[in-house]
Amino acid sequence: MSWIRTAVNRAVEVGGNNNLTRTVRSVADSVVQHAGSAVVEGAKILQDRIAARNMQNFRITVKRLEEVSVSCRGVERVQLLRRWVVALKEIDRLFNDQNDKDINDDKDNNDTTSNNDNDKNIDDQFSFEEIKDSPKKPTLVYYFDPEIGEPMNFREVFLYSQALEGMTLSMILEAPNEEEVSLFMEIFRICLAGGKEVHEAVMTSIKNLAMTFSNYQEEVLVKREELLQYAKAAIAGIKINADQARIDAEAYSLKEKLGEMKALQNPSSEGHEESSEKKIAAMIEDLTEALGLVRLYSRLEALLLKKKSLSNGDSPQFHAEKVDKLKVLSESLINSTSKAEKRILEQRFQKEEALSFRVAKANEVSQLEKELAAGIRELEKQKDKLEAELKKVNASLVAARSRLRNAREEQDHFDDASNQILLHLKTKEEEISKSIASYSVEAGVINAWINFLEDTWFLQTTYNEQKEKQVNGELERYGEYFVNLVIHLFSAYKEQLGPSISRIRHLVETLGSSGRLGETAKTESQKGLNQRKNVEEEYLNLESKFITSFGVVDSMKSQFYSPSEGIHRKNDERVKELFDDLESIKQEFESIEKPTLQVETPRQKSQSPSSAKSQKNPWSRLKAATIKAQQKKVNFELENDDGESSEYEMEEIVEWEYDAFEKDLKPSN
Repeated sequence: MSWIRTAVNRAVEVGGNNNLTRTVRSVADSVVQHAGSAVVEGAKILQDRIAARNMQNFRITVKRLEEVSVSCRGVERVQLLRRWVVALKEIDRLFNDQNDKDINDDKDNNDTTSNNDNDKNIDDQFSFEEIKDSPKKPTLVYYFDPEIGEPMNFREVFLYSQALEGMTLSMILEAPNEEEVSLFMEIFRICLAGGKEVHEAVMTSIKNLAMTFSNYQEEVLVKREELLQYAKAAIAGIKINADQARIDAEAYSLKEKLGEMKALQNPSSEGHEESSEKKIAAMIEDLTEALGLVRLYSRLEALLLKKKSLSNGDSPQFHAEKVDKLKVLSESLINSTSKAEKRILEQRFQKEEALSFRVAKANEVSQLEKELAAGIRELEKQKDKLEAELKKVNASLVAARSRLRNAREEQDHFDDASNQILLHLKTKEEEISKSIASYSVEAGVINAWINFLEDTWFLQTTYNEQKEKQVNGELERYGEYFVNLVIHLFSAYKEQLGPSISRIRHLVETLGSSGRLGETAKTESQKGLNQRKNVEEEYLNLESKFITSFGVVDSMKSQFYSPSEGIHRKNDERVKELFDDLESIKQEFESIEKPTLQVETPRQKSQSPSSAKSQKNPWSRLKAATIKAQQKKVNFELENDDGESSEYEMEEIVEWEYDAFEKDLKPSN
């Protein structure tokens, strides 16, 4: 507030110690005093309100939300979802009621100034706190973190945390029922980007992932935890950014202020018949409003650029790496499955060959057994008949029995070996069948994950493109408003200052001729002295008007040409033409030699020759002070690396320029 009072005092000092000067100073002091009192009282009320709120720790709340979102199952998860939905809906309802109330208050108070609008917004916030703290409605809990600064409600804390991603992982691990699906859809409506169709598509994908994940028990190539992390990152990519709501609210407030300030602006051609003192006061008020508009436009551009830079989820490169990795794993599992099937076919062929060999060998042994049995019977018959050949027959019988025993033992050994081979082949076949089942299940899970990641990525890219188009459109539109404002102001300055050049030349000539006549006559009448005093006062008023206008033009020129990434100015030629015209008027004003004023004569006698020489051209000292201010601004920008002090630099430049004006205007009093 002190710099506004200083600026008004320095501007009105040109008019001398008359009643208008005292009136303007008293009004400025009264405005500053009332504004200071309002700020102090507002701070006290705000402190009381914050103390009355239900404040909780931000970091502890985020940690608890993330823990319970993953650990809760069954009935506990349903109850947790119900509490979340009730809290989020209550916050939406409260803030929607407050927004409706702000709209109705704006319709009733369209003729108030920007300072009164700020006071009204503070009063509305306090009344809203009273509504929240009333016993008829639930108390709104706020969460505070010293690093963030301002307190946040439950919705902002919920968006900052990873509770939504944790609940998604919980529903993938354990499929949700119908009630949980409906509650989770309500949370999607509040916390996810897109419309109802997008939310239903995401919920369907989560159900499919839960179904495929229930059959995925044995890990082969990919880890279950890795797949869950991929799903978590995908949900984070389509979640609403917590900072975007704050940026949109501040941008909306700035747009309303800009609309109100445009509606309150008066045409520059009105008031030509008013006195010179009233013109100067009106012009100072217009200049202050113009500088306020410039600062509002600069802040709005900075907010839009910050909104453009916001992003959620994975980068395109990291998303492509995830999908490529899953595709490679899927192809590897498919190849392993095909190889295992080929091995089963080969072992089945070997099994068939072993069985066929076994049957042939059994037939051969059976035939041999039959032949030996027939021979034994024939030999026993010959034994009864041929007692003489008993020894020969007995020997043949012993040999035949020995061969029969050997054949049977060989058959038994072969049967045991064949059974062991068959059991081994059967065991191998069962193991390979289990491997094939695991490969198929994991391949299905990976394919479901690929589809889910591609669907969520498409939603994320579509949302980012829409946001970027919207922000670029607003940047272009408000940049054009800013250029039109500069053209309008400079055109008005050109129209006001152009005709005043001839007038100030005429006043200088009049003062010069009256000075020469005064030297020859040595004495003048009282009427002539009064006329000369009036002419000198008119000259001083015009001179202060020129100096103040050129200082504001230089400040707006530096603001207009300040480099800003992502901002393109249109109609630059028209602005440059107006700059050149005002610069020519400035040079023409500098070329006019300042006359010797009767008001300055007593001071000039007491000053040294060097100070008298410096008063011949006050604009040269103003120019030197401006150059020095620009050098200080460059040094300040080099020291400030974060690039967030544009408003502070503009206030410093205005103070430096007014310091230069003070040095030039004080001798004229």
